[in-house]
Amino acid sequence: MSPTLFPKLAQTVNELARESTDLERRKILQPFIDYLQGKLARQEEIRLNFICTHNSRRSHLAQVWAQALAHYFALPQVSCYSGGTEATALFPRIAETLAASGFTVSQLSKGINPVYSLKFSANEAAVIGFSKQFGNPFNPQSHFAAVLTCAQADADCPFVAGAEKRISIPFEDPKAFDESPQAAKKYEECNRQIASEWFYVFNQLSL
Repeated sequence: MSPTLFPKLAQTVNELARESTDLERRKILQPFIDYLQGKLARQEEIRLNFICTHNSRRSHLAQVWAQALAHYFALPQVSCYSGGTEATALFPRIAETLAASGFTVSQLSKGINPVYSLKFSANEAAVIGFSKQFGNPFNPQSHFAAVLTCAQADADCPFVAGAEKRISIPFEDPKAFDESPQAAKKYEECNRQIASEWFYVFNQLSL
């Protein structure tokens, strides 16, 4: 396991190691584990495209945490991407939530669809975060797993061109709480669930 995460992020990850994943969610996560284990056994590159409707919230959390945890578990062959059935913008509270977890977040451009640098380690490349359709040229075009992180995207994408595997792992959308006093709490709950479930997934793998 890698010791090179940013200190605050490393502390967050250490906390994830003490959390549990319930049985029903483990069943949902098992196809993801099986896919990753198969790729590792064949010594193949692993490309993961996390897909949600707007590529604004859950798919970015899934992408960033998966990339950070792949580094933590010393899996350099894992490359993570995200996309939507439509492009909107990375929601600012997602950047704030990731920063609170220990990622170093920098906004690289402004406008209606700003670009963010999301770093988990001083000496590793940043995840580049911006909203895009899942088939955008920024993302892999073949030999990848499409991981559907919301029920609507799952329904809207019965077929993802180029994907060798389609895996549905839905999470509740914190967007429903955007205008409520509970917003910060609900975004952190979503962030923590994704992080802890991805930790569980990577921790099940035999390297």
